[in-house]
Amino acid sequence: MSKQIRLGILTPSSNTALEPLTFQIVSSIPNVSVHFSRFPVTGISLSPKGLAQFDHSVIMPAAQLLAHAEVDMIGWSGTAAGWMGFEGDEKLCEAITKATGIPATTSVLALNKALDIFKIKKLGLVTPYLDDVQERIVKNYNAIGMEVTSETERHLRVVKNTDVALIGEDVLETLVGQVVEGGAEAVSTFCTNLIAAHKVELWEAKFGVPVLDTVTTVTWDMLRQCGVDTKAIKGWGRIFQEA
Repeated sequence: MSKQIRLGILTPSSNTALEPLTFQIVSSIPNVSVHFSRFPVTGISLSPKGLAQFDHSVIMPAAQLLAHAEVDMIGWSGTAAGWMGFEGDEKLCEAITKATGIPATTSVLALNKALDIFKIKKLGLVTPYLDDVQERIVKNYNAIGMEVTSETERHLRVVKNTDVALIGEDVLETLVGQVVEGGAEAVSTFCTNLIAAHKVELWEAKFGVPVLDTVTTVTWDMLRQCGVDTKAIKGWGRIFQEA
């Protein structure tokens, strides 16, 4: 009998997309279960209130609750490191492991691993965020040598997180197509409240590049760190088959 593997996912309180999508992604692996813990997030901005939502002192109690379930891995299914800095997620993972003894990863750190594996130099970013938030994300990726230009980024200027989940698949598909046309070698649908992960395989076939959704990336990284053969996951994108 295979060992039961429990994945613990840190979830923004207003997110309505990532839980059902994550359940669907792992549904073909019978010995994997997924467990969620929320902390308050209602909108995305660079205001003091918007940034304070992601202070580690706010996130850590939710991680401690996941530890009560003796999960094998903790993943932060969120993209705040995109605008707050990748080192923030590295420090968060270190803090979680120090406090709980459980290894940790995040959507953004996992995305960056996948970009390295696929040898991507020109990234397409599709997000729901405001102009200044998007500018920070682009700047942070440019700083690590990842080319993101005005031709390979699109954003929708949405603040309220519950509104993000209302963005239609047709809108997202159009934006993915535009950044590929602009020269992107891979595209990230960069927000875990976008209902996009289930469309990744279709978009990859249509546009001919890897599509790395941030609900998907953290799930992929958690599974592989737990020793799960991700090739068993069909229909959710090249990341599970090739990375």
